[in-house]
Parts: sequence; structure tokens; C-alpha cells
Amino acid sequence: MADISDHPRETFRISMLLYDARYRSLTIQVVAAMLIMLFLAQLVDNTVTNLAVLGKDISFSFLWSTAGYDINQQIIPFTSQDTHARAALVGILNTLLVAVLGCILATVIGVFAGVLRLSKNWLVARVMTFYVECMRNTPLLIWILIVFAVMTEATPQPRDFREGGTAAMVFADSVAVTNRGVFIPRPIWADGSGIIVAFLILSIIGIFVLRYVARKRQEDTGQQLPVLRLSLAMLIVPVTLAFFALGRPITLEYPELGGFNFEGGLQVRNSFIALWLALSLYTSAFIAEIVRSGILAVSKGQTEAAFALGMQPNRTMQLIILPQALRVIIPPLISQFLNLTKNSSLALAVGYMDARSTLGGITVNQTGRELEGILLLGIFYLITSLIISSAMNFYNSGVKLKER
Repeated sequence: MADISDHPRETFRISMLLYDARYRSLTIQVVAAMLIMLFLAQLVDNTVTNLAVLGKDISFSFLWSTAGYDINQQIIPFTSQDTHARAALVGILNTLLVAVLGCILATVIGVFAGVLRLSKNWLVARVMTFYVECMRNTPLLIWILIVFAVMTEATPQPRDFREGGTAAMVFADSVAVTNRGVFIPRPIWADGSGIIVAFLILSIIGIFVLRYVARKRQEDTGQQLPVLRLSLAMLIVPVTLAFFALGRPITLEYPELGGFNFEGGLQVRNSFIALWLALSLYTSAFIAEIVRSGILAVSKGQTEAAFALGMQPNRTMQLIILPQALRVIIPPLISQFLNLTKNSSLALAVGYMDARSTLGGITVNQTGRELEGILLLGIFYLITSLIISSAMNFYNSGVKLKER
């Protein structure tokens, strides 16, 4: 009997790249990639040549020149004498702030509305349906302008808070809602406040560990730990003890009416509130439909089996329905988070200084570097979207159905 190794091996020929199924797909992909690269190279070369004819060279040195304009909403200090790069950083931080807070609030409202849309109470279900349909079928820009108009026209002026006026501060005279913004107490950090922040971070890490241990214990033994009460205890007790043991290093500066406006405290401008609420309410309507479809995707027999075992409706939703629905909810939820982040570029309509208004707006108009500015703005939104997608996909991989 002849040995298999005695047969001559087939030699590789160039023609096999086209006629051999083992190599044909790879050949097509390589050729397509080369054509795309050539097209992009030609596009870049044509752009650079045309700009050179117009007397414009591609340069990012404008980022280090003086900005010459002010930004009303600042997370980090900024003056008109700072550079365009710092102005862009302030705008980027403002965008990230409204995006993060918007995603959180939109998720809370969306889950709440999505669950209530399935309520057996006819009135509750119809009210949520009306809310979802109204929000989804009206352009986002209109909602931003409506909320901004309400915040500026339906709220009192600072002078109305004077003694004998028609307005009063709320929350133990610590918060003032005016047509110029919402004035809230501002924390004053003294020596020892860093230790309290460290205790807070450790408590949050401990809560995540507790929730992981509780979930593993429930999966292995079926026993449930009082996670909510233990989490509150882990969060409140250490921080409170450290706060008083260090002599209350964190104090609050309350806003006070002085002259024609409030002084002290922290001013949250109406432009930020309008953008944040409008983005959250608009996106929550889409999230509500995602949550509703995810819950309906779970077999009704799961709910009936849980009720047959004597489980309460809230525990059934928390332990049976939502964990299975998350596998359907998370993928489209990622798209809504991305949409909210990119829709924040409408901030210019109400004067909120985000990345679009600073880097892609005033900076471009002042320096004439429209190509460089828009390119940097696009890279920022691209990187932000990739980070959000990666984080949510990582979470999705943790909740997806794992086959044994």
C-alpha cells in the first residue's frame, strides 16, 4: 500500500488566486482594500492640492493661539485669554457631561415608561402610549426649544425672590429656580475632603462586589441577600463616620440674592437644563419601546410559572423577566445612547457651549481652519461613539445567554 506522503504535493500557481476557492475570497478582499486605499490617497492629495492653490495649508497650530471668547458653562476654569485647544477641551467636557447625564436619565425614564406601557391599568397604559408617541413623532429640536422657553419664560426673575416678592426658594431655602438658571449649593472642599472621596470610591467598589457575590449566591443556592439595604449601609455608614470624624471638611456655600442676581452657590444654566431634559425625554421614548419589545419577547409562560411559585409581580419582573429581556434590549439600546450623544450637537440652538459650538463653531469662524476643525470634531465623536459601543458590548457579552 502506497503511503500518502509518497504523493506529490500540489504546487502553488498564480492562477490559483482566481480559480481556487481557497484563495479567491482573500484575493478579492486584498484587491478591494488596495482600491479603497488608492481612492482615499487620491482624495487626500486632491484636497491638499486644492487648498495649496487657495493659499491654505493644513496646519493645527491654530489650537495654540488665543481663543478670545468666553464660555458660559465651564467644568474647568477658562478665560478668553486661553488657547483654542483649551476652549475645545471645555466644549468636549460639556458634551460628555450632558451625554452621560442624558443617558442615565433617559434609561431610567425609558425603563419606567416601557414597563408601564404594559400595565393592565387602562389609563396608565394609555397615558404612557400618548407620551411615547408624542415624544417620538416630534423633532428633537422643537422639544429643546420648548423646554428652554419654559425655563426662561415660565420661571420667576431673581428680583421676585426679594422679601415680599412672589417667588421663594425651595429645599430649605437652598435652591432657586429662575429665568437665568437654577442656583444650587456649591460644595467647599477643605483639608480631609480627599479622604472622604476615597471612602466614597471604596464604598462604591464594595457595592459592585456585593452585587456580584449576591448574584452568584442566588445562582448557586437560590438564596437572596438584602442587596439594597446592604448597599445603602455600605455607602452611607463609612462616608458619614469619616465625615464627622474629620470635622466636617466639606461644607456648602448657599446662593444668596444680592443686587440684580444671586451670588454664591453654583449656577446651572437654563441652556444646559433644556438640552439635558429634552435629550433625555426624547430618547426615553425610544428606549421605552425597546424595553416593551424586550419584555414581550420573553415567553408569557415564564411569568405564569413565577406566579404559580408564589413570586410577587415586582420580584418576577426583577428576577425573571428583565434578565431575559436584557438580551433583546441591550443591542438597540446602544444605538440610542449613540444617538443621544450625537444629538447633543443641537446645543447651539439654546446657546449651550459644547464641542460643536466651540471647536466646530467659534474656533472655525475665527481661525478660518474649517477643514481641521471639522476633522477634529468628527474624530472626537467617532472616538466617543466607539468607547460607548465597546463598553455596552462588553456589558452585553456579560448578560447574553451562555450555552452549556
